[in-house]
Amino acid sequence: MSRIPDQASPALLLIDQALLDEVCAEAAASPRRRKNRNFHPTDDHPAHRLLNAMQPDSYIPPHRHLDPSKDETFVVLRGALGLILFDDEGAVVRSVKVGAGETAIGVDIAHGTWHTAVALEPDTVFLEAKAGPYLPFTEAERAPWAPADNSAEAAPYLANLQHSFSES
Repeated sequence: MSRIPDQASPALLLIDQALLDEVCAEAAASPRRRKNRNFHPTDDHPAHRLLNAMQPDSYIPPHRHLDPSKDETFVVLRGALGLILFDDEGAVVRSVKVGAGETAIGVDIAHGTWHTAVALEPDTVFLEAKAGPYLPFTEAERAPWAPADNSAEAAPYLANLQHSFSES
């Protein structure tokens, strides 16, 4: 990631195709099949801004952010993302395809909402913004009805979520 000096500011980071290519390559090489590129300097920074690159076989377990300051905004820069919202029992209440050429290019998710995101195309990248600091999920923020990451049930669950977007 390179910052280009600018007379009006100490540094300017270009979010260009080269940066998207770089973070996508890192996601493809990662065991989790996704990679963040943080723009905020530290995990305890009050404003988190990052690129999130995902491959279609990356599974983010459904979760929610209970802190009232932790609403999340996603804007898709490349590919297509499926955003799924759930009720407290794990039933899907809304699915939205987000990306260039779609009705929505971004979403804003209120805190307390059960959600997950799935990559619907290889090398999907979205810009994510939410309040810091970074804190690991509490048990109350983990969906008790969803498979854990790296469990045997995770891959079929992810495939089922992705399949719901191919039917629409």
